[in-house]
Amino acid sequence: MKMTEGRAGRVFVLRLEDGDTVPDTIERFAAEHNVSIGHVILIGGIGGGDVVVGPRKSDATPPDPMVLPIDGAHEVAGIGVLAPDETGKPVLHIHAALGRSGKTTTGCLRKGVKTWLVGEAIIHEITGAKAVRRKNREAGLSLLEPGT
Repeated sequence: MKMTEGRAGRVFVLRLEDGDTVPDTIERFAAEHNVSIGHVILIGGIGGGDVVVGPRKSDATPPDPMVLPIDGAHEVAGIGVLAPDETGKPVLHIHAALGRSGKTTTGCLRKGVKTWLVGEAIIHEITGAKAVRRKNREAGLSLLEPGT
């Protein structure tokens, strides 16, 4: 395990509008307000985009992601971690459960996922912590590296 310690900073309450993209809108807000590290809670509606629902084969590295399209309005409940990439840009890694008509899809929201009607997000800033999202060649992903 790797870790870093921080303190609670500012708290932001956001309303995403119909058609706003997740995670882009939240990342842009974080950059504009100098939020480097934090966590995000998201509820509301998602109207389209793609969700990563796991690797095609659990033992393959780098993983070949299974991607499902979200077609039509879905309810959403998600939580994510904001941390800077190696250039200092805030990057949101967010997983969510999306439901429609008694069925649920759970996974990682990809860029281009669009808000349907409204999204409500709370950003809790964490100050004093050190972390970066660094490209890991073996995993084929940018992984959170606390303490760097």
